[in-house]
Amino acid sequence: MSRPPKPTYKTTNWPAYNQALKQRGSLTVWFDPSMQWEAVPSGRRGRQQAYSEAAIQACLTLKVLLGLPLRQATGFMASLLDLSGLGWSVPDFSTLSPRQKTLDVTIPYRGSKGPLHLLVDSTGIKVEGEGEWHSRKHGASKRRVWRKIHIGIDEKTLEIRAVEVTSSNVGDAPMLPELLKQIGPDQQIATVTADGAYDTRACHDAIADRGAAAIIPPRCNARPWKPHSAGARARNEILRTSKHLGRSLWRNWSGYHRRSRVETKMNCVKLLGQRLMSRDFDRQVAEVQIRAAVMNRFTALGIPVTVAMA
Repeated sequence: MSRPPKPTYKTTNWPAYNQALKQRGSLTVWFDPSMQWEAVPSGRRGRQQAYSEAAIQACLTLKVLLGLPLRQATGFMASLLDLSGLGWSVPDFSTLSPRQKTLDVTIPYRGSKGPLHLLVDSTGIKVEGEGEWHSRKHGASKRRVWRKIHIGIDEKTLEIRAVEVTSSNVGDAPMLPELLKQIGPDQQIATVTADGAYDTRACHDAIADRGAAAIIPPRCNARPWKPHSAGARARNEILRTSKHLGRSLWRNWSGYHRRSRVETKMNCVKLLGQRLMSRDFDRQVAEVQIRAAVMNRFTALGIPVTVAMA
């Protein structure tokens, strides 16, 4: 039996998408002269902060976007402010570094109409250690440190709605409930799609508590669970359906292949750098969150609309 031919796709909005790609390099997208640059007095005793959270995030955004060290980022921002004629002062690198550790990063998103279809996945990103070429030629050094990035994206808008950063020894499944907590209770979640690593009781129970349907393939040696909770009953139904239809048909029927979109988003996040520049864990968390904010800004400018050709 011959395999069916692979479908071909056509992008229907090339002019708009081409303009969006051009706007990603425009400084007007990343710098707003009407923003609140100076910090508002907190009313507490002691020295007040000179720069707002938005100002610190703006400097760090250009740092992450252009891959600059802190001192070069401050120099770039100083020249930008000088050319704009605003007369604002620029945070010094000794101010940006400690503020990055406690920065409350704002991740913008537009949201989609109707219930949210969440796609979840994780990947590793390097912090310390030699590159892949050096490791293959001379062997891996002992000091190779990685971090894991866990994200959840909106299937319709492709925006990152939840992000977590952990050490490399933390599994995928324990972070799914934490990702769901980042989505407000006023947002209805329709489905949560993830791979077989999330086939655990805690994940299914967390999804059921949000009133969502889990699209998670059971493990190869999966057995029915005792139906003590809504999550266990939903997972048992997935197991029965996948055994009845077969795993391949179940994936097509359930729409599991939509999960490839979150894998593509992971690759886009790594295009901003194959390793993290920060060395402190809290600063690494802020750096990853700023990457998520950058990717959402990219996505808001425009994404390709593709249709399958007959």
